[in-house]
Amino acid sequence: MSESAKPHHPGPQVKGEKPHGGDFSYVGIDAILEQMRRKAMKQGFEFNIMVVGQSGLGKSTLMNTLFKSKVSRKSVLPNPEERIPKTIEIKSISHDIEEKGVRMKLTVIDTPGFGDHINNENCWQPIMKFINDQYEAYLQEEIHINRKKRIPDSRVHCCIYFIPPTGHCLRPLDVEFMRRLSKVVNIVPVIAKADTLTLEERDFFKQTIREELRANGIDVYPQKEFDEDAEDRMINDKNREMIPFAVVGSDQEYQVNGKRILGRKTKWGTIEVENIAHCEFAYLRDLLIRTHMQNIKDITGSIHYEAYRVRRLNESNGHFTPHPTVEPKANGQPEAQPSALQANGVAAQHEALSHEM
Repeated sequence: MSESAKPHHPGPQVKGEKPHGGDFSYVGIDAILEQMRRKAMKQGFEFNIMVVGQSGLGKSTLMNTLFKSKVSRKSVLPNPEERIPKTIEIKSISHDIEEKGVRMKLTVIDTPGFGDHINNENCWQPIMKFINDQYEAYLQEEIHINRKKRIPDSRVHCCIYFIPPTGHCLRPLDVEFMRRLSKVVNIVPVIAKADTLTLEERDFFKQTIREELRANGIDVYPQKEFDEDAEDRMINDKNREMIPFAVVGSDQEYQVNGKRILGRKTKWGTIEVENIAHCEFAYLRDLLIRTHMQNIKDITGSIHYEAYRVRRLNESNGHFTPHPTVEPKANGQPEAQPSALQANGVAAQHEALSHEM
């Protein structure tokens, strides 16, 4: 049999490889996307979200509504007679969520006690300290000589700040908190229980808040300076026009026109949580989960954490002295641990960081 007449037996197709129809010029570079997808599916994802606001604004309910699960601290540890703490207590709880084969470790960090007292001076300090402690814990893991293959990420990726639906303007506490915390974490402001406002009151309140944010130099997420290209800018401009999101949360299901919906039932009718004509919950959910979750994590790592890392490594004329509180406990409170590395001078720091991801 001649060479040209020999039968052709195609080799076995690799899992995930797409047939290329005999295209002579096909190399297969596009297969990297499938490889990345498989690896990400095996590893799973982490997302840490903090909720801040005074009691009674529906923080727990909104978290349960966002993830359609009982993920809030109060849902897991109910206490009908929960007292108002004398100081701000940072409490976190983690859940493993799976949807269509995608696994995610979700950590919800609550701040009971914030804004609930007569004197709320400096009440943002424990929250700032908690966020920086998580950065410190991550930094300490990075500079270990024999560090873990995958560093546990307890850094706060996003902070949802709940604004009371007064319909007038931001309180001094709101301005001070967002002004300080926007420098270290991605802040997404929301108007809580927006169904207590008329549509006209809501629009006026949103416009007033946007003007106050600009007047005080507060840059909330998505930050304009981090837009990567014209397409990003166009998408993010639409989100920036929505800020603050006027939201309603509910984990109660009702039947409306034969469809199951999440909503709040009143004697005037049912407020549908996911109906954009009723509130802006759907826009908030899309921003946090469906379109910008990875971007939120990227900005946390490349901007906020990086700024903290550079500042720490440049402290004390280049002499690095680790902070004592580096390991977060299960409830989110930092726990003192001895440092694994005592580095003296910039040269030792750069050597320890030479394997940085």
